[in-house]
Amino acid sequence: MTSAPARTASDLLATGSLSFTDALIPKYRRILAQAQLANSIGDGLYLVTSAFYFSQIVGLSAAQIGLGLTLGWAVGLVAGVPLGHLADRRGPRGVAVLLALSTAVAVGSFLFVGSFVAFVLVACLYGTAQTGLSAARQALLAALVEPAERTTVRATLQATLNGGLAVGAGLGGLALHLGTREGYLAAFAVDALGFLLAAAVLLRLPSVRITAPSDGPRLAVLRDRPYALVTLVNAVMLFYMPLLSLVVPLWIAARTSAPTWVVAVLLLINTGGVLLFQVRVARRVRSLRDASAAVRRAGVTMFAACAVFALSPYWWGFLLVATALLVAGEMQLASGSWEIGFGLAPDDRQGQYQGFFGSGVAVARMLGPVVLTTVVLGAGTLGWLLVGAMFVLAGAAMTPAVRRASVNGCGRG
Repeated sequence: MTSAPARTASDLLATGSLSFTDALIPKYRRILAQAQLANSIGDGLYLVTSAFYFSQIVGLSAAQIGLGLTLGWAVGLVAGVPLGHLADRRGPRGVAVLLALSTAVAVGSFLFVGSFVAFVLVACLYGTAQTGLSAARQALLAALVEPAERTTVRATLQATLNGGLAVGAGLGGLALHLGTREGYLAAFAVDALGFLLAAAVLLRLPSVRITAPSDGPRLAVLRDRPYALVTLVNAVMLFYMPLLSLVVPLWIAARTSAPTWVVAVLLLINTGGVLLFQVRVARRVRSLRDASAAVRRAGVTMFAACAVFALSPYWWGFLLVATALLVAGEMQLASGSWEIGFGLAPDDRQGQYQGFFGSGVAVARMLGPVVLTTVVLGAGTLGWLLVGAMFVLAGAAMTPAVRRASVNGCGRG
């Protein structure tokens, strides 16, 4: 006896067997959010404790840690599109479950790393699994949620992510306070268990499948120049990512009189702002035109944040104002980029397109720290203004880039 072919939520709606007013679609959203929460708590633990674990317990130097993580994300950058294509062909749920399990294996393997070579190998597995998991999850969301609701649902998941990161960061702070090998090992073990739990939660979703067409190139996104341009502009905007975690703490230590605990307050403003307001901001983005305008406003808002950061040597209270502006820009950028990433991607190739669009995160993680620390710490106030100008120019460039991609027939238009 053969099983019935898997159908997407859109298929069910078209045949009249599902109404989006039913409880089924909200159920899918809840399951996606539960999976996001499960692994984001572990991610928060990892972000807080990993550098100390690799340096103090494993015995790696700062240069080795930086190089190993850079190589890991570089491999993930290359693997994102093929893994996204695999999600298109084999079904995003199964691939997402497999990659969540792979991430759990990678995190668990960090517990047994004792040399730089082993660290690089595990970092490559970690970067590959994380990048592919993001693409598969985006494809899964696209298969289960109607186009008009994808950005709002993605915002809900982002708010959930920030809530989980905050909880994980708190647990990570406890591990740092203990400062023992056992505490660090427990933190990594909880991270691995989080991804195992996320995999189990994702299995509760239907086994949807979007079969990529047989005609044309297998990895069509690599030949889609307009989409590549949009992805490049978004990658430049994503350079804001290392600001609060790396650049601002270094700036505080070198150029301001602010107490060190302010760094924690700034991160709290960031995570709390996204948790409380991201969904509300995303609801205003309903079309590609709205999305382009949101990214343009994000560029201007981020410039304002950089300008206020530049004033912080005169009064450290400016750090709080600048962080509030930065999180406002981050939420506008996120809402716009989600709509653009989904809206310009063909529905039967969402996996590979999301894998390519998501490569901007890996680029920002690899190049952002080097570029921003060099410019800001090297040039001071002028450096902040140059970084802000970069955001303004990139935000303004998104509108013509999206228009060009729409004219060339990308996605659903």
